[in-house]
Order: sequence, then structure tokens, then C-alpha cells
Amino acid sequence: MTDLNKQGYVTNIQRYTIHDGPGIRTEVFLKGCPLNCKWCSNPECIRPAPEVGVYPDRCIGLDKCGFCLSACPAGEISALKTENNRVMAINRGSCTACLSCAKACPANALITWGKLYTVQEVVDAVLEDVPFYNKSGGGVTLSGGDPLIQWEFSLAILKECKEHGIHTCLETEHHISPGILNIVYPSVDLVITDIKHMDPQKHRVYTGVDNKLILHNIAETAKKEMPLVIRIPVIPGHNDSRENIEATARFIVGSLKNRVLQVQLLPYRQLGIEKYRSLGIPYGMEDFQPPEREIWEKNILSLAELLKTYGIPAVAGSSSRPSG
Repeated sequence: MTDLNKQGYVTNIQRYTIHDGPGIRTEVFLKGCPLNCKWCSNPECIRPAPEVGVYPDRCIGLDKCGFCLSACPAGEISALKTENNRVMAINRGSCTACLSCAKACPANALITWGKLYTVQEVVDAVLEDVPFYNKSGGGVTLSGGDPLIQWEFSLAILKECKEHGIHTCLETEHHISPGILNIVYPSVDLVITDIKHMDPQKHRVYTGVDNKLILHNIAETAKKEMPLVIRIPVIPGHNDSRENIEATARFIVGSLKNRVLQVQLLPYRQLGIEKYRSLGIPYGMEDFQPPEREIWEKNILSLAELLKTYGIPAVAGSSSRPSG
């Protein structure tokens, strides 16, 4: 029996999504990721524990408020950095992540990334849109971060959704113990995963880990004949070479026996910069100047055509969604 009181950290429950699985979906973003991708657009999901984000422009002024300073347990040696009558940042080294300052802030200048939810609370939110799932062939998608960092919590959500007849989709980086996948997969209808680079050394440079375990788990997923969508985030100057895409094609055809519903090539977009600043995390792509739209669109289309020459069902973007 599913423990509906089991708790986990969620950053967002987004309704009416249409890009991460078939139909209209509710997407649950969970805290924690085993990778630290240079181009990640969800930095609030990387660390597994709650953390405070700072948005100085929202601060109404310490002279008018100051509740955050009073709430900080550090007292006079506050973990909050102030300037020009505003809270500007947090000294992460001295911050105990008690979240008191965010709870006290009336203006959302300090916000908490990562709220504790029970399985029941998540499932209740998912059940609100069952009529839309039924009409569109949609369901629930667990994303993040990587939901398998909190795999027991994620499994409980997936099981309970299946009990209600809801289609389940899992987005995972696959940098996880194969044994966990064996436990979770029976409650999953569709798996979405990334292949970020085929070269293990470059993969480590760009994501913080090599790709050995990831590729092994993707191959095992295909061997189990799990409905599988592979995404390639196409980052100009990083993984968009013909050599890398052909290496990816050989892996899909050889190691996966082309058992994929679809391979989606996704354009890089410089997103999440404000989130990085709010968390005091440097964004590795902040100074990157992407090529003009007509250039990268043409490149992605040509790479999709290259994959098709290998018999791979490739598309540019995620607008064409397999049923799974």
C-alpha cells in the first residue's frame, strides 16, 4: 500500500503543460539532480534541499520592513547581505537554511525554492485535471532536477497516479543505480531522457559527471522495451558537431537497437539567469552569444535529417509528441 504521507521536496507543480509527454499534463518538478549542466535552466532544482532565492528589486526597504533581519537566527551577524536599504544576497557560508527570512518576507523578495509536499498533496493536485488528461491522452510528468534523487517519494506518486488510471511519464538523467530503475519502471508509462554528449570527458566538463552509467541505463531501458524518448539539447559549440551527432546515432542504432519512440533535438535558450543570480550561483552560459535564429534552426534541422539517415525517428524540437 502506498504511503500517502511520505514527503518530498517540490519546487513547482505546473498545470496544462504540453511539451513533456503526450497530451495535456501536470508536471511536478522535484528537488535534486546528480548533474550540474553548464546550460541548466532550472538551477533551483539542482540542490536536493530547500534554499532561499533573493530578488532585491522586490524588497520594499529595510527601513519600512526589516522582518527578514529580525527573523534570521544569526542575530546581529546576519546571513543576509544588505546594501542601499535592501537585501541583496545571502551569505551561503553562514546561512543555516532555516528559511525563516523567506517566511517573514511580505514582498517575496526572499522566496523558498523547495516546498515539502506529501504524496497525497501532489496526487490531489494531479487529480484536478483528470478530464483534460482523458480528452487529450495526457497525464502526469515527474521532472526536476531528477525525480530519482527522491526516488521513494517519486515512486509513491507514480504508483498512486497509476491507481487512478493516470498516464505517467518520468524525466530522468539516468545517472542512478540500475536497481532503482528496476523498482520504479513498473509504475512508468513513458521515459524521457537526455543524451548530452557521447564523449565521456566532454560530458564530464559540461555536466560534472561522465556518461558511462547514463548510457548503460539508457541501453538497459531500451532492452526492457520501455517507451523511450531521447532528447539532445543542441548547444552551439558544445555538442552540435556532426561527429557527436553521428556518434549518438550509432549508439541509438547499435546499443539501443533503435528502440526509441522519438529523438528530439532541442534548441538552447538562455533561460534561468535570474534564478542563478537569486541563488548566488554562477551561470556558465551567461556570456555565451548564441547564433542568429535562422542559423541555429537550420543547423538543428540538418542534424535531425542526419539522424534520419540512420533510420532514427528524429524531430527538431518537442512539438511533435509521440503517444508513448
